[in-house]
Amino acid sequence: MRIGVLTGGGDCPGLNAVIRAVVRKGVASYGHEFVGFRDGWKGPLEGLSRPLGIAEVRGILPRGGTILGSSRTNPFKIENGVERIKDNLAAQGVDALIAIGGEDTLGVATKLHELGVHVIGVPKTIDNDLGATDYTFGFDTAVNIAMEAIDRLHTTAESHHRTLVVEVMGRHAGWIALHAGLAGGANVILLPERQFDVDQVAGYVEKRFQHQYAPIVVVAEGAQPLAGQMVLQNQELDAFGHVRLGGIGQWLAEQLEAKTGKEARTVVLGHIQRGGTPTAFDRVLATRLGLHAIDAAHEGDWGKMVAMQSTDIVRVPLAEATRELKTVPLERYAEAEVFFGS
Repeated sequence: MRIGVLTGGGDCPGLNAVIRAVVRKGVASYGHEFVGFRDGWKGPLEGLSRPLGIAEVRGILPRGGTILGSSRTNPFKIENGVERIKDNLAAQGVDALIAIGGEDTLGVATKLHELGVHVIGVPKTIDNDLGATDYTFGFDTAVNIAMEAIDRLHTTAESHHRTLVVEVMGRHAGWIALHAGLAGGANVILLPERQFDVDQVAGYVEKRFQHQYAPIVVVAEGAQPLAGQMVLQNQELDAFGHVRLGGIGQWLAEQLEAKTGKEARTVVLGHIQRGGTPTAFDRVLATRLGLHAIDAAHEGDWGKMVAMQSTDIVRVPLAEATRELKTVPLERYAEAEVFFGS
């Protein structure tokens, strides 16, 4: 069987580990042939591909990003997109696709499966917001990067007696903010799952200063103040209908400085969270998911996504995995209620 592999959406530590596992087991154990499609769904849409054999995946386990490239191409927004994909797969003799991506990439995979394309999905997102899987690879790396940044910011905040607001990624789900904030000892953690009261956050900040410590506030990019809206960089929509977020950290710092009279600065971690080498946890998880993905493809179990549930790797329907986002269940974190700023 000739199998295509693609990576779509934002880049993520661990993508190369998945590609490596798929190819090495697929060639060595099953004798399959692989082709790498470049730049997400743009690859099969435009017939952009590259060889993908054991030689091409040697040494890529610790590398961040993806050797195949990525994009936010949505073939369902392009005229005759599905037909073009089917034609290009047939022209290159590709029998099936392994799509590695998040909500949008796997949403396309779900629709293509329903239209007769043989697809297996692998969940990827640093936001950890895909349904049907407990963890996605890339999340652990992103949390550790954010935590290390918070650790460093504590000392400079206290040296200058100022508030530091750390803006992390998280459009609709605050998993990174929650885990990095708790692990880094943040004083306030603001999530998209719950609107926050700026006056209450200012109260936490002032209380921290009263104890001769400088506060750290961690805010997800999609967090919203009471009766407010998401802070946007602009109103433009991408191919999947998303606006570009960013700026809530600066807005909050200005509010806190005005309300407390204490200097406040903003640190936006941005793409630093998704770059660089993956952690050991993400390398192992990505490898396990890749191995199970090629097993599913070999068995012809199409329309499935491999997922981590408890410590097991299982197969779930793609439609189930992409039905709704997995947001932070705040009731499970009642012991940390004080941190949520409301």
